[in-house]
Amino acid sequence: MPAIIVFLGPSCDLTSARAILPDAEYRPPAARGDIASAAADGARVIGLIDGVFLQECAVGHREVLGVLRAGVTVVGASSMGALRAAELDSLGMTGIGEVYRRYRAGELESDDEVALVYNPESGYALSEPLVNIRATLEAALEAGAAAAPVAEAALEAARALYFPRRTWPAVLREARLSEQDRAELAAFVRTAPVDLKRADAIAALEYIRSLVP
Repeated sequence: MPAIIVFLGPSCDLTSARAILPDAEYRPPAARGDIASAAADGARVIGLIDGVFLQECAVGHREVLGVLRAGVTVVGASSMGALRAAELDSLGMTGIGEVYRRYRAGELESDDEVALVYNPESGYALSEPLVNIRATLEAALEAGAAAAPVAEAALEAARALYFPRRTWPAVLREARLSEQDRAELAAFVRTAPVDLKRADAIAALEYIRSLVP
């Protein structure tokens, strides 16, 4: 029986995940009922990183609470895991990473912040989550690659896009920017994009590894 089951999708590729936590069983993004099924299959530690949003019913709070009461450790990060951990950490779920921290602090509120579309066969992301766009714009500000009005215009454009259409080319096209500002921001995005979701997924896998005797 698998001692560790991790629900993982576009937040981190399987090759990198297995290099960090080779003994886990990896399953696709979790839908309603999958957490309970993992516990029934013998998992003593469940990593909830990615989960479905629209195509199926999302992971329910009750099923997470049910497996926590049964003594199963549930670690959440990055995407659906960060959302549920921010809601349930006071009841025993463990949250890891910056996305979780921002939800917990109320800096982020909407599921839309972490939503994206991806190729279900390859796991490759086809759109950019808003939380990564925010982090990249924050980094551009800090590096002096974008002034505050430029970052604000880009963020406003990103928020206005429906999440399946939210890509950097679309954001840069829709943002009200001068050609120079657009070119400078595009150059930063090409060379120094920030992927909070991947960083948090890796942090969660490393945390789970630390739990293994």
